[in-house]
Amino acid sequence: MRVCLIYDHLFPRTVGGAERWMRDLALGLARQGHQVTYLTMRHWPPRNPPALPGVRVLGLVTPGRVYGKEGRALLPPLRFGLAVARHLARHGRDYDVVHTASFPYFPLLAAGLLRRRLGYRLVVDWHEVWTRQYWCRYAGAIVGSLGWLVQRACARVPHRAFCMSRMHARRLLEEGYRGTPLVLPGLYAGPIDPSALAQVDPNLVVYIGRHVPHKRIDLLVQAFARARAQRPELRLEIYGNGPERPRIEALVRELGLDSSVRVLGARPEQEVASALSRAACLATASEREGYGLVVVEAAARGTPSVVVAGPENAAVELVAEGVNGAVAESARPDDLAAAILRVIDGGHALRHSTARWMVDNLGRLALDRSLDLVIETYRA
Repeated sequence: MRVCLIYDHLFPRTVGGAERWMRDLALGLARQGHQVTYLTMRHWPPRNPPALPGVRVLGLVTPGRVYGKEGRALLPPLRFGLAVARHLARHGRDYDVVHTASFPYFPLLAAGLLRRRLGYRLVVDWHEVWTRQYWCRYAGAIVGSLGWLVQRACARVPHRAFCMSRMHARRLLEEGYRGTPLVLPGLYAGPIDPSALAQVDPNLVVYIGRHVPHKRIDLLVQAFARARAQRPELRLEIYGNGPERPRIEALVRELGLDSSVRVLGARPEQEVASALSRAACLATASEREGYGLVVVEAAARGTPSVVVAGPENAAVELVAEGVNGAVAESARPDDLAAAILRVIDGGHALRHSTARWMVDNLGRLALDRSLDLVIETYRA
């Protein structure tokens, strides 16, 4: 089949669960002999384009400033949506399937408008579905209400929907989707390779992800400071990049944590994987996750995770308290620090339990079954 994948980010040029899923999907489809085109924004230097074996990667526009002070900027996804519309208008008949992420909506609307005329099937990944209340809190009453209305319009575009969590599948139906969303069983494409206990640093806490407001890295740093007050040997390594990074670095200096917290920025994929293997704990204060793939990546190495309970955080579906990590009651520094210390105290026993959890749940976590479902849907 001829498949066009659309997402405005590309792993590992940018780091996040959605781009990892789309990258792994592209590679999986290519390995099975399908013709795969990946439309994205050019997050790379002109002379250093990405190389995905068997995949044609097209950077349609430069990204510009993707994130503003409070979240996603409007202009880059609008430009990308127009570029997607131009590409599909010219080449849409070359594809049997167009498979796009729902957010940031403009590419989905473009693909939906051209679908019937050009004859391709439309498939959409709904990593997240926001409530109207959350939209207004995120973007203000006027802009938030407009965003919510656009989301509802996208839900009503005829397409086949994939969701990454039960929570967002329920929400998609509430927003007016006229079908039955498929909840994908898993997104993890790597091996199960628990770290040897001798390689684990019992005092290392790691964060991996974007530096954007809803990740609440500032609260994670404050929580780490409180946990370190009880365990002075603890250290924190922060991987990833984004507009919040300067503020996080300033907070680290302000709290006098320069010797125990390293803000490392974007690093090669293998270096980040190594840190995840060495860590005693993966920790995040994120308010909002559509799935939480990094929790599964950590568990595959026997590394337990700390996540924060909340109505927008689907990652809590992946963490069982005391089995493969801990769920903090809130992102307040005291609550989050207590959860980090619970995991650190779990030591080797919790690592063994985490590795067992990964093996026991592999059927619902691995990419292979999801890939089979995606291809079945393409053909239906």
